[in-house]
Amino acid sequence: MGTMLAARLTTDGGGFAVEEVPVPVPGPGQVLVQVRAAGVCLSDVHLIQGMLKPQPLAGDKVTLGHEVAGVVRALGDGVTSVGTGDHVVLQGGELREGVRGTRGVNFDGGWAEYALAAAGAVVQLPPGIPFEQACIIPDAVSTPWAAITSSAAVRPAEAVAVWGVGGLGAHAVQLLRMVGACPIIAVDPLAAARERALHLGADAALDPADPEFGANLRAVAGAGGITAALDFAGVPAAREQALASLAERGRLVLVGLTDQPFTIKDNAWFCRFRQQVIGHYGSRPEDLSDLVALVGRRRLDLSGSVSGIFPLAEAARAVEALERKEGNPIRLILKP
Repeated sequence: MGTMLAARLTTDGGGFAVEEVPVPVPGPGQVLVQVRAAGVCLSDVHLIQGMLKPQPLAGDKVTLGHEVAGVVRALGDGVTSVGTGDHVVLQGGELREGVRGTRGVNFDGGWAEYALAAAGAVVQLPPGIPFEQACIIPDAVSTPWAAITSSAAVRPAEAVAVWGVGGLGAHAVQLLRMVGACPIIAVDPLAAARERALHLGADAALDPADPEFGANLRAVAGAGGITAALDFAGVPAAREQALASLAERGRLVLVGLTDQPFTIKDNAWFCRFRQQVIGHYGSRPEDLSDLVALVGRRRLDLSGSVSGIFPLAEAARAVEALERKEGNPIRLILKP
């Protein structure tokens, strides 16, 4: 089927570059999707930096990109659930050879002109959702949604705080408002991020470096503290601050990925007040379907989430812009 451009990571320090590779051919139960938009996530940056390892992986190269939307162009044998020409978004993970992996980590992802997906990992898009917005629903939206509704089990009128109002945290503020959390407190060292959080629906936005942080948080949440804390920053200091802010039986959900250890310093307090620390990663397949329906019915507005668009050939430039947080982005998009 010819060749295409793909942004490929060579493992073990081999580098990252846009290369020309063969267009993949769908096997039984697979579809070939022409990629129209793909999100750039901090996890991709961590993979390129070597902080995260794409293992297990067949070979020493992988096409990055786990947030992908496009148009179905070819069907493998036995596929009847979608048709050529359908507009779709891809699940962030799927079964490959009996093992569940992550797109763009354990097998080739969507930073390419074409991508393969299992037919069961394809979600059709309702009319009117732009590819640039659809592509970020896996992970940038579905991960905070699952963290809020599943891991943290947030209920209406619970006080919830979000540490880190970037690509995932910004959507968490919107989603918390949807599920009825109150008050919603955003915590970020960047003034622009705090302002954005207020615009998206936070009741308060606090600077974690403010000497009066504790008093300011209690003034909003109440003397008891916050019921659920969501860490999207992946920074030990943020996690310690979040844990110290919890109410009795409060839950701290760790979403941001880091290779740094996390220590519970006051074990007696933690145990006495029956607090919890919960790890979180990704989302369930049904979360993506639910969110696509919510966006399609205009219950969730992602029009402000696209902070910049780069051609696929400039993938390295997009990665650099995200790493440096140029313009305080929510999500940067690659377009083949």
